[in-house]
Amino acid sequence: MSVDWTSRRADRLSALPPYVFARLDELKARAREQGLDLIDLGMGNPDGPTPTPVVEAAIAALKDPSNHGYPPFEGTTSFRKAITDWYGRRYGVQLDPDGEALPLLGSKEGLTHLAMAYVNPGDVVLVPSPSYPAHFRGPAIAGGNIYPMPLRAEKDWLIDLSAIPEAVAQAAKVLYFNYPNNPTAATAPREFFEEIVAFARKYEILLVHDMAYAELAFDGYQPTSLLEIPGAKEIGVEFHTMSKTYNMAGWRVGFVVGNRHIIQGLRTLKTNLDYGIFAALQKAAETALQLPDVYLHEVQVRYRTRRDFLIQGFAELGWDVPKPNATMYLWVPCPPGVGSTDFALNVLQQTGVVVTPGNAFGTGGEGYVRVSLIADCDRLGEALRRLKQAGIRYDAGLEALTNVAVGSPGKLQ
Repeated sequence: MSVDWTSRRADRLSALPPYVFARLDELKARAREQGLDLIDLGMGNPDGPTPTPVVEAAIAALKDPSNHGYPPFEGTTSFRKAITDWYGRRYGVQLDPDGEALPLLGSKEGLTHLAMAYVNPGDVVLVPSPSYPAHFRGPAIAGGNIYPMPLRAEKDWLIDLSAIPEAVAQAAKVLYFNYPNNPTAATAPREFFEEIVAFARKYEILLVHDMAYAELAFDGYQPTSLLEIPGAKEIGVEFHTMSKTYNMAGWRVGFVVGNRHIIQGLRTLKTNLDYGIFAALQKAAETALQLPDVYLHEVQVRYRTRRDFLIQGFAELGWDVPKPNATMYLWVPCPPGVGSTDFALNVLQQTGVVVTPGNAFGTGGEGYVRVSLIADCDRLGEALRRLKQAGIRYDAGLEALTNVAVGSPGKLQ
């Protein structure tokens, strides 16, 4: 008997937008099978090792049998205290570890499950476009009616709250946003945070801020926490991850802080889905949050150096890429007349360099690719050399993508 299980999937899966990464992943797999030397600048996956004190703390905790049982649903007391202490040091924000902080299996898990905890089918959810996919995929899974808020270069990639129709604002239940921003690398001034808090309070909207790149800031720029803004904690929560700053992407540890009642809703859902983070990993994350600032400065210098190197290299190929003040990304325009998927796939085929098409982050990302600063300058230099040899320039247009240079070092057959 053969059953068509594809046709029996839940309707919520059909509501998900197409997965643009699928074709890219297929070509990457083919490239590796052919022995191609890929330079993968497509993922937001830090390339450095997890700090030694964090690894050592995990090893010690792993050897402690008391950590081998089910962890508390709300996380260990010491990790929650480390989170709220970190907030006090970084932002001067005082939080109660018993209710205003909740550890997560990475921030992506929490962002998605928050939508499931608060969004009913048909509820209006305001989401920027482009945006980190969890911001719109979570509400889509929950059956929400997603209202995209276009981000535009001429507005410095900031949400234009004045462009939201009154009827939409009145109906909206949740608003997701993210500064420093993924994928555009834009930053927002404190005045913007004050404006969005006032907007959410006026319309009684649950405000969800994703601050995954809080520590990856350069040139004296200091990102604003949502919770620094008076009144924000009455209507909002803020998500963090250990993945980016502390090179702990595979460890799957994050946390949410803010309004205790909103957090309690997420906790209630999670108690029916998981048992929380392995206690040994919480001990490691606790150690990371207590690392001296010199570690953070080293991370910032690493990404700033790569940023400057790659922007200079792109300039020599005709690109004028703005210098971001934060994140681990560059938001690079495609050559005129070339779509983001076509550009990303052709660059991969011709050079073996992987970038992420902007439309993977929503329709508002069309016309751009995201380039991750996750390789050292030697490898970034090799990526630039391959682009140059293949004749791929900003001002070369579509022709450069169809005429593959003979002997191009990354050519995929």
